[in-house]
Amino acid sequence: MKIAIPLIENLGKDSRISEHFGRAPYFGLIEYKDNGDYDLEIIENPLVIHQPGEVPTFMKNNGVNLVIARGMGERGYLILKKFGINVIRGANGTVDEIMKLFKEDKLKDVEFHNHDHHHHHH
Repeated sequence: MKIAIPLIENLGKDSRISEHFGRAPYFGLIEYKDNGDYDLEIIENPLVIHQPGEVPTFMKNNGVNLVIARGMGERGYLILKKFGINVIRGANGTVDEIMKLFKEDKLKDVEFHNHDHHHHHH
């Protein structure tokens, strides 16, 4: 299974999740194994400035099955779901903390509203 997590830094498994999915400076792409181990690749977000739908398309093109995010716009959420990509919102912490919770099946999708309503698309 391939999981994507938006990140604010590139510190390997200690990288913290970004509050905003599409504008995160990095994405952690995780190859999750059945035994709970995982491989992490951190890439720079090529779409920090993006049009609606571009980031979900990027996820689909990279073979992502699940996005674990903190906050996410409604449109991005709906497009990911349309592509058959599962979404868990409301997560918090580092990649390693989040993956431990995921392995223990303790992550639940919660609509997270950050109070940053200044969403400008140029």
